[in-house]
Amino acid sequence: MKSKKVLGTISLVIIGFVFGVILVSGFGLVRPSSADVKIGADEAPASKVIVNAQEFSDVFVEVANKVTPSIVQIRVVSSTTRQPDDGFHFFFPFREDLPKEQQGGGSGIIISKDGYILTNNHVVDNATAVTVFTNDREEYEAVVVGTDPLTDLAVIKIEGDDFPAAHLGNSENVKVGQWVMAIGNPLSFASTVTAGIVSAMGRDLNLIRDSYGVENFIQTDAAINPGNSGGGLVDLSGSVIGINTAIATDGVTSRYIGYGFAIPMNLAKSVAEDLITHGKVHRGYIGVQITRVDAATAKAVGLDKPRGIMVQSVVEDGAAAKEDIQPGDIILEIDGRELFLENSLQSYVASLTAGTKVKLLIYRDGEKLTRTVTLKGKEDDVDVDKASKDNEKPKKESKEKVEVEIKDIGITIRSMSNDEYDKYNVKEGILISSVKPYSKAHNQGLFKGLVITKINKKKVNSVKEFEKIINDSKGEAVLLQVIDDNGTTKFVGLEIP
Repeated sequence: MKSKKVLGTISLVIIGFVFGVILVSGFGLVRPSSADVKIGADEAPASKVIVNAQEFSDVFVEVANKVTPSIVQIRVVSSTTRQPDDGFHFFFPFREDLPKEQQGGGSGIIISKDGYILTNNHVVDNATAVTVFTNDREEYEAVVVGTDPLTDLAVIKIEGDDFPAAHLGNSENVKVGQWVMAIGNPLSFASTVTAGIVSAMGRDLNLIRDSYGVENFIQTDAAINPGNSGGGLVDLSGSVIGINTAIATDGVTSRYIGYGFAIPMNLAKSVAEDLITHGKVHRGYIGVQITRVDAATAKAVGLDKPRGIMVQSVVEDGAAAKEDIQPGDIILEIDGRELFLENSLQSYVASLTAGTKVKLLIYRDGEKLTRTVTLKGKEDDVDVDKASKDNEKPKKESKEKVEVEIKDIGITIRSMSNDEYDKYNVKEGILISSVKPYSKAHNQGLFKGLVITKINKKKVNSVKEFEKIINDSKGEAVLLQVIDDNGTTKFVGLEIP
């Protein structure tokens, strides 16, 4: 009897032990206590904390005192082509009696002791008279030395010497989150100083409506308003790191609603030097049309992550074409600078003159290649190659008449007629006849009327062939080459669910 009790006790202990192991071993029946859960990093990311508020405030005071004398107010009388409305016609039928000029203004930065001033092109555009007011209340008549609409920059000059020139900083060192000050003359309030931080880098606002336009703005939440244009964005060392140029508005009041944008100083400085030396900009060009690489495109070409700039087309006989840069190449680096956004490449190249050599690291068909390109001037460019060299007209019309919907990516494709081959100037391909809104295809910029000429850099000969490749690529991504009815080609990455 006693042995039975001992045996029973041992059995209960064993059962309890096994049950306990089960509970803690991972069936998810028991969750860890809050004391055992560890979330977040071990240390705060900031290594420096300012504890003396007075010292911090003094920095702003010192920078304002140092830089404000270098910022001028500009008043401009400019010619206008504005036409009166119908009601104005009724009262003033003789157009030659209408005002032919208007007055505006902005800000500028003294960049040399002998009176060169950097400002925006839109401040002095079509100027017939330019007057400069310095911080010490002196007034000067200025002449326009040169303008560059493609960067919205200009240089003007006043006569004199020993002007307080600003220190021009290195915008390559600007970081998101750092403190900055905007100094200018907003709303005619002379020598106004506001403060904020750098909110973002590399903004492209599509303000310069030209395919050669360069936009790579520094974004800041320091208050900027009309009249600030041409003024300085300044870091806490007192260096001007940008030229205040644009603001985000509600479209009604044209007043500040939270963000302003400045042209990086490295670009502005190179443009200013060219304008002062030559009166115009001798900018160099690689001779390519480019887009950023998104996740689908990166996956399609075998990149480990979205990076680099994809070459969509190449200028015939341009700088890139002469050095074996091809449509579909991805430019990963230029002169050792890693690339992620189109305007980072454009801005860097725009700071260089024609004849300068740049070293490119490109990615092509799974390999990394280097190319040294000598930049050419814009006047040397020929039309962008529309990929029509290989697209001779077909000798006979395809007999296939097929239309297929591929629901996974939201696209319907069909075979093409001989007239459509002629229209698009291609000898093979399939036509996108519809795209479902908000589908994979729609989100990648595909639309009705595009012709798919290649998939994964191989020619597309039929609808069935295309459908088979898509079905064989489940869970992967493909690279499409498409062409529109204007002859413009583009590469598009497309993930297949």
